[in-house]
Amino acid sequence: MIILIKIPYDQEHIDLDVTIPHEIITPTHVKVDNESEIIVQALEEPVGMESFASFTSKSDKLLVLVNDATRPTPTSKVLRALYPLLKDHPDVKFLIATGAHRGPTDDELRYIFGELLDEFRNIIHVHDARKDEDMVYLGESSNGTEMYLNRLVTETKNILVIGSVEPHYFAGYTGGRKSFLPGVAAYKTIEMNHMHALSDKASPLALEGNPVAEDMEDAMKVLKDLRIFSIQTVLTADHGLYAMVAGDLKLSFELAVKKANEVFCTPCRQRGNIVLTVAPYPMDIDLYQSQKALENGKLALEQGGIIILVSKCRDGVGDDTFLKLLCCAQTPEDVMQKIAEGYKLGYHKAAKMVQIGMHAQMWAVSDLDTDTLKMARLKPHTDLQETFDMAIATIRAKGKEPYAVILPQGSLTVPLVK
Repeated sequence: MIILIKIPYDQEHIDLDVTIPHEIITPTHVKVDNESEIIVQALEEPVGMESFASFTSKSDKLLVLVNDATRPTPTSKVLRALYPLLKDHPDVKFLIATGAHRGPTDDELRYIFGELLDEFRNIIHVHDARKDEDMVYLGESSNGTEMYLNRLVTETKNILVIGSVEPHYFAGYTGGRKSFLPGVAAYKTIEMNHMHALSDKASPLALEGNPVAEDMEDAMKVLKDLRIFSIQTVLTADHGLYAMVAGDLKLSFELAVKKANEVFCTPCRQRGNIVLTVAPYPMDIDLYQSQKALENGKLALEQGGIIILVSKCRDGVGDDTFLKLLCCAQTPEDVMQKIAEGYKLGYHKAAKMVQIGMHAQMWAVSDLDTDTLKMARLKPHTDLQETFDMAIATIRAKGKEPYAVILPQGSLTVPLVK
């Protein structure tokens, strides 16, 4: 029996014929209420805080932290609901929390701000982690991370945070405190924080005991005197709005985590000797971001199997520090030795990839050129159907019956193997 599965690629789909036993692991299809009503209700019933109207009336200056375009956060929809209060505020600025990512293009600015871009354009600031003069020192975290954050945060003191919460492969979850660190942190701070991704405790869904998440919590302890109004959204797999929680940063994040688990944590019957995992738009922006789909996919991968990454990688590699490390290292042991000699931001990506490569074959269907994929230890392919059929033949040649686990939203799906 042939099953036709639509696999996301950029903003379109590729048809994949599957003839072997398999299971499709996707975010849970949850009941979605009226989007406008979700937003209005969340704003009318903030948790642990006064209303946003009251919050803004007591704020002589207001800084709005928003995600960059690597996250599908419905920022423009939230801003539209808040527009009556924002347009009349005497001193409001926006800061795009890019972390260590590049700044957004004009198309990406339009994606973030929607129809309000032209009105707000002159008060939009883009965080640049490499501009040390924009940073202020907050102290050292309990894990030894030197915490430098964008001075607009501490100078403004009244902060509106708009984020989205989903599982993250080493920070536990996105959203909440992550808008501050790494969102508007200095490059050095992000580098020190991401070094903790090498820890076995830095994994999806992990907060307690996770040193990456602990750094983020420590930053918020230092920023305890800030007035922060938080809006945390939880999306469906197709970027519809499932839930929104407003109010206190910690409480809104914790409640959003529970809603995110309902969507993104999906039971998996058994591990597959073939795992096909997709980085869907907009998380297919580059290889650096697409690697998250590999991390989630490996949770459903049988040792000695084949994992196939599907990602257009629209902007190429992204930060290529991890790629340079993979190029100059002959073995996984070489990679870990280089990291031990001196960590650089991005090295955690190399470490995570070689860890998969030690126990499985890594293939990729991508617009990236062949040489680049080979440098990343990924076997390059172009045709999805041919690649999948080749994986089946490879498994059968080993004397095994192929079984596939397919993650059409691999960057967002955490398979929970029974």
